[in-house]
Amino acid sequence: MKLYHTSDVIIKDPSLTRGRKNADFGQGFYLSSDLEFSRRWAVKDSLINEYELDENGLEIIRLSRNADWFEKIMKNRRLEDTLPADIVIGPIANDTLFDTLGIIGSGFLSSDEALSLLMIGPEYTQVVIKTRKALDQLVWQRAFDAGQDEELLETIRKEREQYQIDFSEAMKKM
Repeated sequence: MKLYHTSDVIIKDPSLTRGRKNADFGQGFYLSSDLEFSRRWAVKDSLINEYELDENGLEIIRLSRNADWFEKIMKNRRLEDTLPADIVIGPIANDTLFDTLGIIGSGFLSSDEALSLLMIGPEYTQVVIKTRKALDQLVWQRAFDAGQDEELLETIRKEREQYQIDFSEAMKKM
């Protein structure tokens, strides 16, 4: 599996402990199998580190954007790591969850309503290396300029604008 990680430095030997414990899928090294998505995380002078992962012999949990995924993310946000695997592959909830977590925690929204908000917008996948065993099977290949151009920046701007419209409309219906 080819994977990408955007950073301001070359990361030949990634760490499992640098990421937040309360991230979507718990602590680990977060990557994407989607190069174009990785470019979206870039800021000026960013690099994309490219890796190859040998999946053989690894326990992999694959999640879809549904109620089970939502429950696991919420537990991880409360530091109850519910994903004891070498690798977790599933949808990203970061931006939407950060925006709605206060609303969810206040009791203003039910879990079903919160999940419906998390379903808004495009779905992007993340791959999380959670164990030393999996990290040992991740091999750095190269680093290259992230190459954010005006076309990509405009696409990101339009996508965010549409997301805000869709999110606002969904909130009005609740």
